[in-house]
Amino acid sequence: MSDRPNNQPNIVLIVGEDIGRIAGCYGDDYVRTPNLDRLAARGCRYDEAYSTYPVCAPSRSTMVTGQYPMKLGTHQMRSTLLHPPRLFTHELRDAGYHVSWPTKLDFNFEPTSGWRDDDEPWVDRLRTNAMPDRPWFAYVNLAITHESSMWPDVGEYAHREGLEHWDPNRPRPPRVTDPDGVPVPSYLPDTPVVRGDIARHADNIAELDRQVGQILDALDVSGQAGNTVVVFLADHGRGLPREKRWPYTAGIHMPLLVSWPGVIEPGSVSDRLVSWVDLAPTFCSIAGAAIPAHYDGSAFLGAAEAPPREHVFAARDRMDESFDLVRVVRDRRFHYVRNFFPQIPYCQRNVYMENMPTMQELRRLNAAGELHGSAAIFMSAAKPAEELYDVRTDPECVHNLADDPDHADVRARMAAELERFLASIDDLGAYPERDLVAKGLVADRIEEFRARLAPLPPEYQRGYPMAVLDPADLPPF
Repeated sequence: MSDRPNNQPNIVLIVGEDIGRIAGCYGDDYVRTPNLDRLAARGCRYDEAYSTYPVCAPSRSTMVTGQYPMKLGTHQMRSTLLHPPRLFTHELRDAGYHVSWPTKLDFNFEPTSGWRDDDEPWVDRLRTNAMPDRPWFAYVNLAITHESSMWPDVGEYAHREGLEHWDPNRPRPPRVTDPDGVPVPSYLPDTPVVRGDIARHADNIAELDRQVGQILDALDVSGQAGNTVVVFLADHGRGLPREKRWPYTAGIHMPLLVSWPGVIEPGSVSDRLVSWVDLAPTFCSIAGAAIPAHYDGSAFLGAAEAPPREHVFAARDRMDESFDLVRVVRDRRFHYVRNFFPQIPYCQRNVYMENMPTMQELRRLNAAGELHGSAAIFMSAAKPAEELYDVRTDPECVHNLADDPDHADVRARMAAELERFLASIDDLGAYPERDLVAKGLVADRIEEFRARLAPLPPEYQRGYPMAVLDPADLPPF
């Protein structure tokens, strides 16, 4: 061990893909997560932590830039920002940290030079106490819970759509979870197909948890556990309809577990509102690095810890080839959604999403007239312009109170807060993507995604036969 100052702890950041807020320490007794539970017991479990987007690249751009994607220009899924800003890791390196970042980037841009020191796996280095002799930041992305890992073991869907990353020979976690024992949210049909997807995801989480255990064990044997902050979080919700890609509770309400020996009380629980836009300033605060003035978030730990926030904000924009514009504000009790294009249905065709058996099940049951209750909401031909949910009584966000006279004052207050926020950042989602291309902000990838547009079979179509890539594709209404 070096004689560096203790006010610069090491930092480990573990990001799980497409998990949702699912773990034993969050009360989910159908999943096997002894190591996530171990991390929670060592530190703090945050119960009110939120991603800014329910899909990976915009969410991850928030984490590393400390800025909202719709302010920065990383809000469209699979876009490319041409002139990206510095990452928080630049600030850490300036403060003397060694940054190891060997796995997934996916920020909707290529980082500028000097953002990391190496891209080599570091867990074995940690286990053998071969990490740098100065403060270090180590990142790892655990991909086993990604949406594609919920698809059937036979890669027929991926091969049909030509999804280039699919590897049908990659190892799969054993099927252990009993589908009959998993909870099915009310917005999905309770069928064997849906239960099978949820059970498969639970098995994937168990494998992710095993990998988390390897990291914690390596830290323990390294002798550096006492001076290392460990953070675990997820980018967004699991890859099911109305979860991933949608900014309801299941899409953005995420796990956040943080241990910091000697600073955070073991086994503690926080109800502080935290947004992923707060991560970059918090890492700077922990490291004693300068926090850039242009960051939109504020530190929730460390020397620069700021007062708690009152609201978190989230959004949905183009998801690959499917255009939309949705903005969200949430406080401790209410979740307000503004659908700027209510005439676009929830369930536009999306190549990636169509591979999920649950999505296929929704379409099949709806075409047969067998989808009812809350599960039928997602298959509506249009959306309400406003949605309001009392998450204390309705955490699944299925009972819309926007037109309820008893909640008119709440709706008005939340709508005003959202308008204030959007005005403060000059929301780039209000501009057509072609305008952002013309301004030189993002690369022109429009035709790349337009080429993916294809109609669903007639019996599955809702609202429009094809996905909408651009507001100009919409007929007048």
